[in-house]
Amino acid sequence: MFGKMPGIDDLDNPKSEIASEIISSDGKVIGKFFYERGNRSPVAFSEIPSSLIDALIATEDVRYTKHGGVDARSLLRAIGGLLTFDPKGGGSTISQQLAKNLFKMREDEGYEGLLYHIPGVKTLIIKSKEWIVAIKLERRYTKQEIMKMYLDTIEFSSGAYGLKSAAKTYFKKSPQNLNTQEAATLVGMIQNPSRFNPKFFPENSLKRRNVVISQMVKYNKITSEEGEVLKSKPIVLNYSPESHNSGMAPYFRAFLKDWAKAEIVKLGFDEADLYTKGFKIHTTIDSRMQAYAEQAVDEHMRDQQTKFNQNWRGRNPWVQRRSEESNRYVEIPNFIENAAKRTGYYQVLKREYGDDTRKIGIEMNRKMPMRVFTWSGERDTLMSHMDSIRHYKRFLNIGMMAMDPRNGNIKAWVGGINFKYFKYDHVAQSKRQPGSTFKPFVYVTAIDNGFSTCERVVDEPISFGPEDGVYGKIYTPKNSDGKYSYASLTLRQALGQSINTVSARLIKEFKPSKVIEYAHLLGIKSKLDDSPSLCLGVSDVSLYEMLSGYAVFANGGKYTEPMFVTRIEDKNGEVLKEYLPDQKEVLSKETAYKMIHLMKGATMGGGTSVGLGRYGVLDGNEVAAKTGTTSNYSDGWFMGMTQDLIAGIWVGGDDRAIHFESIAMGQGARVAMPAWGLFMKKVYADSELEFKKGRFVVPQGVRIMGDCILSPNEGFSVDSLKQYTQPALKPADDDELL
Repeated sequence: MFGKMPGIDDLDNPKSEIASEIISSDGKVIGKFFYERGNRSPVAFSEIPSSLIDALIATEDVRYTKHGGVDARSLLRAIGGLLTFDPKGGGSTISQQLAKNLFKMREDEGYEGLLYHIPGVKTLIIKSKEWIVAIKLERRYTKQEIMKMYLDTIEFSSGAYGLKSAAKTYFKKSPQNLNTQEAATLVGMIQNPSRFNPKFFPENSLKRRNVVISQMVKYNKITSEEGEVLKSKPIVLNYSPESHNSGMAPYFRAFLKDWAKAEIVKLGFDEADLYTKGFKIHTTIDSRMQAYAEQAVDEHMRDQQTKFNQNWRGRNPWVQRRSEESNRYVEIPNFIENAAKRTGYYQVLKREYGDDTRKIGIEMNRKMPMRVFTWSGERDTLMSHMDSIRHYKRFLNIGMMAMDPRNGNIKAWVGGINFKYFKYDHVAQSKRQPGSTFKPFVYVTAIDNGFSTCERVVDEPISFGPEDGVYGKIYTPKNSDGKYSYASLTLRQALGQSINTVSARLIKEFKPSKVIEYAHLLGIKSKLDDSPSLCLGVSDVSLYEMLSGYAVFANGGKYTEPMFVTRIEDKNGEVLKEYLPDQKEVLSKETAYKMIHLMKGATMGGGTSVGLGRYGVLDGNEVAAKTGTTSNYSDGWFMGMTQDLIAGIWVGGDDRAIHFESIAMGQGARVAMPAWGLFMKKVYADSELEFKKGRFVVPQGVRIMGDCILSPNEGFSVDSLKQYTQPALKPADDDELL
């Protein structure tokens, strides 16, 4: 007749949706997984400031410490007010409000009985149930526990549930850092979160806050003088509502979400539990390094976009070469129209209007209020869907990832310029041609199969025909400038200057299939084309893969699967699963170091990465690097390695037809490398980080002779080496000379 009551299990384990937290390696919460109604993180009682407790008790339940769940005095006062039509405050205690928030007996049909259908009786039954539950809660929990649970269940508007989320949303603070007036503002919202929202109704919120302060004075929580000072202060917000589009590392969080769903299913949970069970996912991301990466990307891409806009001023940037030999570009006909047909909105119109292209065109060109991304901030404007496509196609984008090669820990992940407007992740999701950044996989294949770093190679045309599996037109790779120097080069010079003909010579000798074998061994998982053009990086790969492959060189020949999570805990901090580095040796230490030695040539005179010097990252530091630029300058890459940290960067248009029109502007050293320099400069300036400048470890027995490097068992006489120890590139230190 009366409907059910919460049972013993319900009281001992009250259910509430708790957001899962993403925790950085330095202990910061960098994001959450939650439903919009469940952005809730539990607060420890020790985190609740005394000023907030005083404000809450003075305003909501002044006899909180004296009653056992139901306050008879307050209840009689409330009833008297109703009878005399002179309201003197509510009669609900904090414990009763907690019972109401926890069990939703006013909303959940599971608690209904037959008597609920009699007007007036339902309210009395619900109130009676809440009184009983409040008393039971008081018997099971301490006052501190009830206070904590209550503050965890309150809705604070703007998508914030619970004190911890509210403090972050309105003031960007942890609860313990709230001052008295901020605490009073939040307590004032409890009565009516929407009406007293300080962002949208500041006058209402200020008046209500001052009522709370008056209550604190009335019940001797603060002095009247303190109260007057606090009332005179404005409400100063740092409004930052949490959403999946905002906050730190949004591209990483999106990647992590799909992984975490699958992982908790393996642990015996449902996918939906990720949003409600309060898991604590401890990641390898360092919040400081992530911030430095995001800052570097922001600074660099603003500059690149300005240059890109200047490059195409008055023209559209979706272009193609006039001819294979020409360096002049012409606009691609119907590029925007074809792009529009791939949009979701076009497909909706197509289903509605069928083949009536006129009606579809009218809707696609209908202007409407729209908020768009610009580098000057979000802008409200009138735009059609076609206008929007034209607007966003003009932007360059970026992917950047940094990791510790020693253990595979990913320290920073930036998948694009703005997650809200550009959801596509250019770290793990996107695959693009790597250009010359793929050459180290060609070189390591040769070196690990007997090609000595002491050999010299000539910059001359190398052709591929039927004997190489090439039929029809003979394939002859060209250097980036279209010229051949016919100079005799060391491998270090050739890789440092990114000479295409030398990569062609090596792949001709050791075969594309062998290079593919080594690339896969080192961590490239994408399908690679079994053709000579592989030597110039024509097969699409992800930045994530490239970084894992380069890490083998920096980690002494050991492949380490990139790591982004160290452990998952439940809401109480119990470890559900721990994750350890997965390593295996795929190269000898000597071969790995030879590759490091060769790639250090890029930062020396004549190398493609000497520009790093202007960021101060080469001073007292060894950097092994490789730039990459693809056909039409559609992709610009930079991969940089130090003794304990490596980072990779890709820059380009989301559509390959969007690019600079000259190698002077579109090469990897221009569009990608500066972001690496900016990032590393910030990392080295932070003395609290473990990553420092230094030198790569030279394996025992390895001999360095200028550009030439010998393994312990590699036999060359000193006389035969003389021709190789006069490199055109200046070595990093004199002690590297024979």
